[in-house]
Amino acid sequence: MADRPLSRRNFVGDIMVAGAAFSIVPRHVLGRGFRAPSDTLNVACIGVGGMGANDVKGMADHNLVAFADVDWNSADRTFQAYPKARRYKDWRELLDKEGKGIDCVTVSTPDHSHAAAGMAALKLGKHVYIQKPLARTLGEIRALMKEAAKRPKQATQMGNQGHASEGIRQIREWVEAGAIGTVREVRCWTNRPIWPQGMRRPTDAHNVPPTMDWNLWLGPAADRPYHPSYAPFNWRGWWDFGTGAMGDMACHIMDAAFWVNELRYPTRITPESTTLFPETAPKASRITYEFAGRNGRPPLLVTWRDGSIYPPRPGDWPEGRAWPFDDSGQLWIGDKGTLIAGTYGENPRLSNDDAHKAFTASMPTVKYARVRGVYGEWIDAIKAGTQPGSNFAGYAGPLTEMIALGNLAVRTGRTLELNTDTGAITNTTVPDEWVMPTYRPGWSL
Repeated sequence: MADRPLSRRNFVGDIMVAGAAFSIVPRHVLGRGFRAPSDTLNVACIGVGGMGANDVKGMADHNLVAFADVDWNSADRTFQAYPKARRYKDWRELLDKEGKGIDCVTVSTPDHSHAAAGMAALKLGKHVYIQKPLARTLGEIRALMKEAAKRPKQATQMGNQGHASEGIRQIREWVEAGAIGTVREVRCWTNRPIWPQGMRRPTDAHNVPPTMDWNLWLGPAADRPYHPSYAPFNWRGWWDFGTGAMGDMACHIMDAAFWVNELRYPTRITPESTTLFPETAPKASRITYEFAGRNGRPPLLVTWRDGSIYPPRPGDWPEGRAWPFDDSGQLWIGDKGTLIAGTYGENPRLSNDDAHKAFTASMPTVKYARVRGVYGEWIDAIKAGTQPGSNFAGYAGPLTEMIALGNLAVRTGRTLELNTDTGAITNTTVPDEWVMPTYRPGWSL
């Protein structure tokens, strides 16, 4: 790894800056700071606090028309930074009033509202960017995939930044060049959750913060009283609202394994975890995916660990060097060595120093085109009438399906057997509500 590890915050910031640098007409033609009007997109942003603020910044080189956020305290910094954008609390009202004047929509809400907001924007004919994970449940993911597939000229992008990065392309080029031989296993881990989970529903009463519309925050989810255990930050651990540690981080950390090895549905998913609770993800889990060989590749194991459960030190890792190298990362195991990389695939390195030095002395040919970061790639695709790498129908949907299936295995506490053609679970049934939730009146896909 590099001498100074690249933090998640710095990586996201670098990607944001790269995405904000879009310009077809050179500035020396138009004058410093000016853009041809025909190259400017009209953007609406749904959810503009937290990670949503970064998504706004990623599109700030274009015309930010309108923002929607249910909590104007959380959104205030973004509101102040872009005072010309019109403000809404209800994204449905935003789309109704601004729909004719916008080209594209970003969705950066809690997971349980991704599908409804993203689907509404798709059906309006807009280009759509949704933060990871694409949606909360398997049924919602598949609905978005199906709708997006009907609209190939509407560019869709999921916000798993690493998929638009240098690192994931290097990993693929190195693996295909035989850097570690035939890949047999990929191990992924994270220190998440960094929020409470593995608990029961709270019963004490709290007032809703005065700047928050709790009814709109709930959106399509079933009604329940407000509690700070849910919002503004701790929603990720609750199955009604989030997707746990895996939904938060696996779209990043498992991305390279899914793309490089051209994976689809596994044959089997085996979960292990701490105590299960009805409404929240467990405090820690280990999930093992077994993939059959395909496209000339042998069978592959992909293992996910969360809750700061770390994989064993690889055999070719230098003695005296700290393991793990970071609190989130990935380890690739081949029959000729091992490779490590960070959360987003950044800073790939062969574990053995001598092997790394020998391999990188003559780097493999660049085979996979580099792009301008997650926002820039989406903008370029909008302009070209094409699809970026993590588009809903062709890539982001299948990747998020794998993650949703892992969460279903954890919730059932059972090994799941799957039909590798359809993704259907063949050895047990899961509650319909876990697959496709019932939305409250006024909300729909």
